[in-house]
Amino acid sequence: MTNVLITSASRKVSLVRAFQQALSEEGGGKVIAVDASPLSPALYLADEHYLVPPSHEPEFLPVMLRLCKQLNIKLLIPTRDEELPFFAEHKQRFAEIGCLVMVPDPLTVRICQNKRLFIEFCHKRGFATPKTYDAKSLPVDIEFPLFIKPQRGKGGRYALRVDSKEELELALKRVPDPIIQEFIEAPEYTMDLFADFSGKVISVVPRERIRVVGGESFIGKTSQNPALIQEAVRLATELKLIGHNTIQCFLDNNKVKFIEVNPRFGGGASLGFAAGAPTPLFLVKLLKGEKLEPRIGEFEDNYIMLRYTEDLFLNAGELTSRRFP
Repeated sequence: MTNVLITSASRKVSLVRAFQQALSEEGGGKVIAVDASPLSPALYLADEHYLVPPSHEPEFLPVMLRLCKQLNIKLLIPTRDEELPFFAEHKQRFAEIGCLVMVPDPLTVRICQNKRLFIEFCHKRGFATPKTYDAKSLPVDIEFPLFIKPQRGKGGRYALRVDSKEELELALKRVPDPIIQEFIEAPEYTMDLFADFSGKVISVVPRERIRVVGGESFIGKTSQNPALIQEAVRLATELKLIGHNTIQCFLDNNKVKFIEVNPRFGGGASLGFAAGAPTPLFLVKLLKGEKLEPRIGEFEDNYIMLRYTEDLFLNAGELTSRRFP
């Protein structure tokens, strides 16, 4: 029996269900979900759930260690950007009690979460990114449109297109620690890449982001594009990624230009599961000691995902107050 813990479960019902399916195929186990808020739908769809302190509070670490030890958690899946540095820093503490945390080393997390550091990393290692400008020394004849985003951020917050010098001046006052890049009108892709705990890439599923809401892909289509797959494998190897990762890029005239990497499950990851790369199942197999051989390119091409919301109704008295002791 393998028990899996999903933190910051929030609305990640599809991820809970994917791990439940994986465990049912591999001898059983429980999916335990935790969150700081009782208004998190995924809590109620998990096999077991608890409320825990927010990750920035001092009580978070002792509660999580106690929970993992008492519930015999073998795999911990962080799902929120803000908690990735915490788990990267403390993953050895969890390993000491027999719990693997799906998170890379702290330096990798730091590079992934700082867009400026990520751009520098890419340039030093020969990966393309959108052309980037220094806000303090912009060319007089700079061409518009441009794209501005904060050095740190998620969900597209503060990211915007500017079409003139006037708009640029306003944006620079509004966007914290701005990064200025060329505006690319080309297909945008997310690549769900999975690597084992030694960093060997097992699968890559590129999916075109056809419709995006709040930074998440709601309509997507898989793509058997060799350029995307090859560059994703190369980037993952250089970055020392492990587990499931969400890599974003443009394909501009068949040139891969990387945007960012999130070393965690993304909102649209279920398309990759359905297309032939069920990474929750891969993780469970690894925990059981199985050796996975690479299956890069083994997924259904042109497979389309149409995401929609699903409602859960509860009486106010049914909202959980179950805190882990």
